Amino acid sequence: MRHETHTGSGTPTHAHAHTMGGVTWSTAAQATLHCLTGCAIGEVLGMVVGTALGWGNVPTTILAIVLAFVFGYSLTLRGVLGAGVGLKAALRVALAADTLSIAVMELIDNGVIALWPDAMDAHLDDPLFWGSLAVSLAVAFLVTTPVNRWMIGRGKGHAVVHRYHH
Repeated sequence: MRHETHTGSGTPTHAHAHTMGGVTWSTAAQATLHCLTGCAIGEVLGMVVGTALGWGNVPTTILAIVLAFVFGYSLTLRGVLGAGVGLKAALRVALAADTLSIAVMELIDNGVIALWPDAMDAHLDDPLFWGSLAVSLAVAFLVTTPVNRWMIGRGKGHAVVHRYHH
């Protein structure tokens, strides 16, 4: 997208804005980082609890995914409720803003862990546990950022939340 600006001399200059429908990569990355924060809290907590309790891979993964959604939605709810929106409306905003983002993030994150040799069997004191988790979250961030950019560019996802922050 080209934007024409004028310099002090009155001569137009052309600047390239790296946007899609007015959405910058920075905005998409910030939305994804917000989502990643909630997902990571829930994911780590679920994996730590499941692993510490000696649960198998399936129940531990389910707990981690459920907690990722809970914490992801909770962070959005906190901000929207703080803007004075009622609980029912805030829940609708959080669901609309975060569901696809969290789902993509969890699919990628858990997919990386599942495909990483021995990662599913690593224990809390194993560097493989923490290393594979960190890499999986980084990959999930990289894959989810374009999804969020696309959604925000269409007035969906975190674009809904930003209406309450400004």
